[in-house]
Amino acid sequence: MPSPKDYTTVNDLSFIREYYKPIQPAVSKSDGKISYSEKEPDKALENIVYCYWQLHTPFILKEDFNYRVVSDGCIDIFFNHKKPTDCWIMGFCKRFEQFPIGKEFDYIGIRFLPSTFTLLFGIAAKSLTNQSLELREVLPDFSEWIATKIKPSDSFKKIVRLLNQKLLESLKNQEIQHDPRFLNSLKLIFLKKGNLDTEKDINTGLSPRQLRRVFNFYLGTTAKSFSNVMRFQHILNAKPSRQSLKENKLYYDVGFYDQAHFIKSFKTFYGVTPQQAFG
Repeated sequence: MPSPKDYTTVNDLSFIREYYKPIQPAVSKSDGKISYSEKEPDKALENIVYCYWQLHTPFILKEDFNYRVVSDGCIDIFFNHKKPTDCWIMGFCKRFEQFPIGKEFDYIGIRFLPSTFTLLFGIAAKSLTNQSLELREVLPDFSEWIATKIKPSDSFKKIVRLLNQKLLESLKNQEIQHDPRFLNSLKLIFLKKGNLDTEKDINTGLSPRQLRRVFNFYLGTTAKSFSNVMRFQHILNAKPSRQSLKENKLYYDVGFYDQAHFIKSFKTFYGVTPQQAFG
């Protein structure tokens, strides 16, 4: 773990949820064929877990569904509700990911706020970047717990209760260590909505080399790369329409100098153009 080390409480991490709301619009805009829902975690976990989510089909689809995940800076643990032995972890994604998941599915997941997975479990986020790995390769005990404690017949509500209990137990038995310079740097990026020169504007006692090292450890990417995702997510949180985006030019507020640059960046993180996303 990067040094210097310090100890913190979950309350010290409250600024992450306060300033950052990761959005996954590609699945929340359901057309009735796919059901997507989120549930908030236990109050004691709200500074660690952003939400629990479920993505499932109420009935068998005619064609395979292409699941698109946009860049949100988070790490997710997820599993097949019908077969809980199938569980995975997805790290920080530098671009959108899309893959077919069949005509019938039921996935349940935990979305950790940026950096909190590493703070809780001590696993370097860089080892997960741009990957979906079997959870047993990363957290074998947690994977085994899901496989034995979660039943296909359990409701989403019951599973959320079980996951809350499990994570509260993990939190109770884990001393959260962190580099205070990292948290100060992360807070500055949130305050600036990602619109800053990370090598010049972050004055928290970290050299550019140290900044890259601690951000890769806690987030799985560089401060600059995370700032770009932050700018993208700020646009999503503003919930613009195609017309308002054209008239208000919101992208100027987060440092895009022209429309072409904004569209290229947006498509990298979302997979489609702003016009297609907000049309």
